[in-house]
Amino acid sequence: MDMADLRRCIGSGRFGIEAHDAPITDFPSQPSQKDGLGRMCQTHWNQYTAGLARDASARKVEADAGRASEFDREPEPTPKRSRRATTSAPALGDAG
Repeated sequence: MDMADLRRCIGSGRFGIEAHDAPITDFPSQPSQKDGLGRMCQTHWNQYTAGLARDASARKVEADAGRASEFDREPEPTPKRSRRATTSAPALGDAG
């Protein structure tokens, strides 16, 4: 294999995917990139996106659990509003 036939898969430290060289044919097309290829090989891209989905799902479960416990608590009483003494403004036509 020639060096031109290989491309660097960037990997992901967050999900424990090591960077490595892989054949260009292993990279998915990515039209938004200059060269039209993705930055990760297809196998690692699938692992990366699955990890992102797991993390999002876990955050959603935690948020739902937090909301559920919020409804289990007794509601806090609302404080009474007090009227503040205000000075009345002179009526129209009164010349102070």
